[in-house]
Amino acid sequence: MSGGARRAGHGRDRDVEGRARNARPRDGLGRPLPYGAEGVARQPEGVVRGPAETVREAQRLLDAGMPFHAHEVFEDAWKSGPEGERELWQGLAQLAVGLTHSARGNATGGARLLRRGAGRVAAYADGGGETYGLDVAGLVAWAGELAGRVERRAGGGAGRDAAPPDAATEAPRLTGP
Repeated sequence: MSGGARRAGHGRDRDVEGRARNARPRDGLGRPLPYGAEGVARQPEGVVRGPAETVREAQRLLDAGMPFHAHEVFEDAWKSGPEGERELWQGLAQLAVGLTHSARGNATGGARLLRRGAGRVAAYADGGGETYGLDVAGLVAWAGELAGRVERRAGGGAGRDAAPPDAATEAPRLTGP
């Protein structure tokens, strides 16, 4: 339960400081499972990593089909990094959450987050800030292409009966080929 506990007599999970914190186990896409079920280990919160370590850890999680967990790594980076990089890390987190929602079958929310994240990340193209070797153009193109596919699936076109995208198969390469 990653530091969380359910208080007897209370309907909400609380962490050791008493803050509301959902302690239910989660699957690889971050969906809550029933209490007592075997889940995927949660990412520890508040971990301060350097940019290269953040990118490596997020890529490992993306490749494992766990974009929800990769989003948490990017969230730590935006919360602990310099203000000037906040949009980059938030955009990357939105790309990961967009993939999460798309893989869960939420085409509308997934496409919206993919496009929003791509817009934030695109601001770093052409010298718009430090990118730590990220393939900004490739990520923007990936997000647009995936968003289009999930929108077509939801829109009733030929792909309507297609399964939601597989998170591991669809995971982007953060640093390019």
